[in-house]
Amino acid sequence: MPDAAPGLRHVEHVMGTVFSFDIRDKPTTAIHRALDEAVHHLHRVDAVFSTYRADSHIRRLDRGEIHLEDCPPEVHEVLSLCAQAAQVSDGWFSSTPAGTLDPSGLVKGWAVEAASQLLHEAGARHTCVNGGGDIQLRGPAAPGTPWRIGIAHPLRPGELATVIAAHHDLAIATSGTAERGAHILDPHRATPATGYASLTLVGPRLTLTDAYATAAFARGDGAQDWVRALDGYEALAILPDGQEWRTPGFRRLGS
Repeated sequence: MPDAAPGLRHVEHVMGTVFSFDIRDKPTTAIHRALDEAVHHLHRVDAVFSTYRADSHIRRLDRGEIHLEDCPPEVHEVLSLCAQAAQVSDGWFSSTPAGTLDPSGLVKGWAVEAASQLLHEAGARHTCVNGGGDIQLRGPAAPGTPWRIGIAHPLRPGELATVIAAHHDLAIATSGTAERGAHILDPHRATPATGYASLTLVGPRLTLTDAYATAAFARGDGAQDWVRALDGYEALAILPDGQEWRTPGFRRLGS
């Protein structure tokens, strides 16, 4: 990312990953307060949705110990968004990919987008919120200066597959095997999806961009045609043998 006038930066370890905030606006009292609220939001999301915490609402809901009406309203919101993503993706996105309730493929993007929105409402117009590589950008890095986001190459450690230059609001989500192995499931077979080494999707907002990246990765061979039919989304996919494809709009973003 380019150098800019001092702003406000913060790193938070939560939800089993690292979240970073890069705010290039003058750090007003309102923006400081919004950043604190955004961090609190991430910890609340972890408490409600973590599949690793036995006491989370999502785990208790899955075990039948509580009902949906007993959960915080954001659980209904997330599950409704999961249902939308499942419908648009012909079932290649699922909140129950292994037969148990697990909306993780959408929750992180939803949490990042909500954190970004809190900053925007407080007056921050040049921000990058990054949750474990899934990114919501608002505005350029500075007037006339784009954000430059490097996409790691899944097969060549230390190398970049491309650099995305963003002058406006943009969401970037990458699904892949490099960090966590073959952890994304084909929801129709409940087996690991292995058609790609990584798939990066860009779109307007991170909630659905994150979910659709998971769906495209799980879909495999048909993903390119599916993404091209999605309005407002572009993709870069890298296959296990190192070959790649990019949708036409992605070629205009990447270098």
